[in-house]
Amino acid sequence: MTACVLKLLSPAKLNLTLKILGKRPDGFHELETLFERIDLVDEITFKPAPEGIHISCDHPDVPCDERNLVFKGARLLQEGEHVTHGARIHIKKRIPVAAGLAGGSSNGATAIRGLDQLWGLKLSRAKRVAYAKKLGSDVAFFLYDTPWAVGLGRGEKIKPVTIKPQYWHVLITPSVPVLTKDVYGHYAGTHKAQIRPKRGGDFGLTKLSDDVIILIRSLRKMDFYGVGKGLSNDLSPSMLALRPRLAELQQKLQKQDVRGVSFSGSGPSIFAITETRAQAERVKKVFALVYSQVFIVQTL
Repeated sequence: MTACVLKLLSPAKLNLTLKILGKRPDGFHELETLFERIDLVDEITFKPAPEGIHISCDHPDVPCDERNLVFKGARLLQEGEHVTHGARIHIKKRIPVAAGLAGGSSNGATAIRGLDQLWGLKLSRAKRVAYAKKLGSDVAFFLYDTPWAVGLGRGEKIKPVTIKPQYWHVLITPSVPVLTKDVYGHYAGTHKAQIRPKRGGDFGLTKLSDDVIILIRSLRKMDFYGVGKGLSNDLSPSMLALRPRLAELQQKLQKQDVRGVSFSGSGPSIFAITETRAQAERVKKVFALVYSQVFIVQTL
């Protein structure tokens, strides 16, 4: 065991597209999504301990027991790698909780990276990713050193995508509870079709939908009109049906000096793309008068 203290950053993500291709035989939904890593980050500190996994967090809504993906990731590594010693882990939260930004999934991935270093395991990326897939659908993305990636399957099959430009966003997370299971449950209730997973491990861009390919090309060219037109989230109608007041926020944001608006993941967070930071700052001022969680974020 390496006797040290580690501090790692744990970034959030946005879904620029989220397409649901159908219901899988295992009960999950088959997805096609384009992830963007952003510079809204938590900070996680790892310290060695003789035994046990001890988690603390400065956010009251984050559980510090077996419900936390950091705890689950630590247990997976202990059991899978036969680790007998423990760790003390502190999570300093900045990413809003249960917001569609994958803060918990990112924390779980960061736990795998941090404990791999702390315990001197020297895991290959393939092995790290295998553990990540056991934790959750979005976790694997954060183990790839890439700002952009396509996610397939449940979102756990990752294909990094090269997009050089960095984008500015205004991100708003209203204090409206929206549970992932409720959103997917509503979606499933209105979309009965089932499909079998078709893509397996083939991640060639030619296998992706035309919409995603076109959006990637627009992002590469900084074609803001194309990017704005290409943003999509198949879960948005279900979120708006469950929380109709989010429609007012969406409409107000669309009227600002922005280039595209969309919800991220299955949470209430909504984001807008702007051409410059100055534009983003002006839009933030409008919404910060009403909402407490308004952020200016950039591709990381």
